[in-house]
Amino acid sequence: MVVLAAAILTAALTYPMAFRIGDVGRADTADGQFSLWNVAWVSHALLEKPRHVFDANIFYPHRRTLAYSESNIGTGVIGLPMYWATHNPYATLNFAVLVSFLLTAAGTYYLVLHLVDDRRAAAVSAICFAFCPHMFGHLAQVQALMTLGIPLSMLAFHRVADRPTPGRGTALGLAMALQALCSGYYGVFVALMVGFATLVVACTRGLWRDHRFWRSIAIGALVAIGCVTPFYAPYARLQRLGFVRTLEDADRFVANWSSYLASSAYAHAWMLQFLPRWSDVNFPGIVATVFGIGGCLVARTKPEREVVLVYGGLTALALWMSFGPAAGLYSALYKTVPMLSWLRTPSRFGLIVAFGLSILAGLSVKRLATLSRHGTLVGCVIAAMTVGELALPLGLSDAIPVAPVYRVLATLPRGPVIEMPFYYPQVGLYQHTKYMLASTTHWMPLVNGYSDYTPRDFSEHVMTLASFPSREALKVLAPSHVRYAVFHLYGYDTRNRTEALTRLAELAPYFRPIYADDTTQLYEIIGYPK
Repeated sequence: MVVLAAAILTAALTYPMAFRIGDVGRADTADGQFSLWNVAWVSHALLEKPRHVFDANIFYPHRRTLAYSESNIGTGVIGLPMYWATHNPYATLNFAVLVSFLLTAAGTYYLVLHLVDDRRAAAVSAICFAFCPHMFGHLAQVQALMTLGIPLSMLAFHRVADRPTPGRGTALGLAMALQALCSGYYGVFVALMVGFATLVVACTRGLWRDHRFWRSIAIGALVAIGCVTPFYAPYARLQRLGFVRTLEDADRFVANWSSYLASSAYAHAWMLQFLPRWSDVNFPGIVATVFGIGGCLVARTKPEREVVLVYGGLTALALWMSFGPAAGLYSALYKTVPMLSWLRTPSRFGLIVAFGLSILAGLSVKRLATLSRHGTLVGCVIAAMTVGELALPLGLSDAIPVAPVYRVLATLPRGPVIEMPFYYPQVGLYQHTKYMLASTTHWMPLVNGYSDYTPRDFSEHVMTLASFPSREALKVLAPSHVRYAVFHLYGYDTRNRTEALTRLAELAPYFRPIYADDTTQLYEIIGYPK
């Protein structure tokens, strides 16, 4: 409750600045615009038509289009109270991410407290992971920020290992499902992490014949699968249509050694000029790295050595996986773990490297604090060092103002919309995200769209629709009964604008003007050529 209250207070204070807070889901990037639209859509749909949450308003007339990329169902659920109160996509997304940061920190704190029984160590580990450079290297991608289920799942697992009961197994399953619904990527990571930890603990504690332990783990797996399956069924259908991530796809998004030194934090940015090429932001931080390695060296007791085996092993395996197919392990697991066919960015395993080192750092901090006569002061100093090390410029960006045409569109009877210019591959399909973000004002179905998966007929017709208005384009739109057309004249160069307006004049019988200003025109399509 304290965490939720803090998030609500923070969001309330920032809401008057909602059109300045573009850092989490940056309004000036395609990824940021997509994230803002995505989370707002889920929150909107859960309020208005929860049974149709996957029928997102893009790529009309296609259905289940939310499954064309990360659905962010869990993020939309977290942001729902703020969306209900404000209907503001910026406030909604910022609230959800604030809650995730706070819960990630809280979850890591209680996980390390459970493992090492030292609040000072737990606080340092929580800061190291919740605010690691990898997180701030992906501010525009909301799914990469939703890490709250990772420490919660591992805490639930250790509670099962300590005292296996059906209730604790259920809690494990719920934590894993929470992470999967907030981020499919990290849901796969958590499944692999819990599986690895299960094998290690079964070995270290001799639990191979403990039926209670395996029953609790099985309950956790069944609960997680049961909670997640309804939301992942659309993805299974998409895979049957041929949408899979191949090893060739994964090979384009791998980590390299430079990425493990890359960070935008003030204390680290000086290193960037010396890096030959870095593919991702994976530097765990100096405190996490030094104290994490130290944690492997200072472990003395059997429980501490178990922590090293679990989290040291996870760190080493995640590091290996992050280098992708060429390194071997990713290719081997790809053939045996079907879930990897949903991923295409092995470099994101760098987050688990940061997580493992952050947990191991708790062992070192505890040892230093215990040996010192002023243990609390030592813990506070290390925590302050960590905060100072990870501080960074957020790079705030202005939000995109709502154009008057969208407020007019919101008052009209519902109908599908096509927005022009209709961007095609040579120009950049990602530019459709600006229309998607603008649709949060009216929520009309859009012919436009951008996602990881592009429907075949969209690709086939994109060049024809780019010439709209034309008879050929109208014939393509006729079966879908598209009702409105918005022309952003500032999006055309002089020649294309002149040609578009000329065609519009020639096809005037098919269009009824509704709104016009210096830059935008809105029409209702009142007929189609035979």
